[in-house]
Formats: sequence, C-alpha cells, structure tokens
Amino acid sequence: MSTSTVPSPKVPARKPGRPPKIPRAHHDTREALIHCGTEILTEQGFSATGIDTVLKRVGVPKGSFYHYFASKDAFGKALLDHYARYFARKLDRWFLDTSLSPLQRLHGFVDDARQGMARHDFRRGCLVGNLGQEITVLPPGYRELIEAIFSNWQQRLSQCLREGQVQGEVASTADCDELAAFFWIGWEGAVLRARLVRSDAPLRVFATGFMRSLAR
Repeated sequence: MSTSTVPSPKVPARKPGRPPKIPRAHHDTREALIHCGTEILTEQGFSATGIDTVLKRVGVPKGSFYHYFASKDAFGKALLDHYARYFARKLDRWFLDTSLSPLQRLHGFVDDARQGMARHDFRRGCLVGNLGQEITVLPPGYRELIEAIFSNWQQRLSQCLREGQVQGEVASTADCDELAAFFWIGWEGAVLRARLVRSDAPLRVFATGFMRSLAR
C-alpha cells in the first residue's frame, strides 16, 4: 500500500470582514440567528447590539440577513417570542410539577435560576427585563409585547400560589394575582442587582423575603 500523502485541496482566501458561508437549510439558519441573538441580548441591550455581531458569530453574510428578517425590529420581536416560549416552558416545568408542593416548585425555580446565572458568571440576565429597561428607545410595539410576557409569567405563578393556598402553604387571605405581580417586579430587580455584584446574594435575599410574606 502506498504511504504517499494526497495534497490537501487549496482553500480560497476569505475576504477580510466577511463571515464564512456555512451551508444550512433556511430553517436552520434562521434558528441559528435567533439562538445567537438571544444569547447576546441576555448580556447586553438591543440598542447596543449590532446585526453584524450576530452575523459574524453565526457565519451568515450581511446581505442574507434580510432573507430571514425584514428588519432589526422584526429580528428583535422574533427574539422576544423565542425567549418568551422558552421561559414559559421553564416555568411550566417547575410550577406544574405535582411531585413537589407549590412552594417547593417556586424554590426549585429560584435555585435553577441562581445556578444558571452563576454558570455564566452573572453576565446573562433576562432578555425581557433587558429590553424593558430600554423601552423608551425601542421601536413601537415592544411595550405591549413585553407587558404581555410579564402578564403571562404572572398568571403561571399565580396559579401555583393558588394551589399553595389549597395545600395550606399560602395564607388563605392572600391575593395571589397581586403576589405574583410583586414577585416578578422584585425578581427582575434582583436579577439586575445580581449581575451588578456578580453574586446570587440578591436573588437569595429577595426569594427569602418573598417566601416569608406567604406565611399564614
């Protein structure tokens, strides 16, 4: 058997500044852009994020971006929808777990979130919360989308707290809708503070105070 090596085919030089074209199906490329955009926006704001940054990471030429999204505005709304559906699944995984008591479910969600932030060295926060902080400079339509997402999260938690009332973990006189709204308002602030100090201490402090407020 011959031991001679076959010369590698010459790879044409890539033009500076242009990302390599990576063969993907249309759906796969769109999903890759959304996944990458979601990661970036959990770390920084919408206004500070340039499309070029996303395209370079994914390896998609700039001219092809508009084949998948009509504008940066449309891209941002697609990211919001993607994140909202992802987070709703996470909440359901915890809040609908009948093997745990209602408050154990909430504790589980908090611990899972704490571990997730620590895993990324507290660089990543909540995409919805990040965009909410930029609401005055975002295009029309974002305000309604963000508020609808928060309302959806509140409804999921409110139902969990009502189950807690039935099981005697939450005071029977408590207003579960109000408590759920209070939780998400406080939780988003705790996430922001955790990123600031690079510690899960703000999350633990808020969760402890909230759980204490549920006592009969």
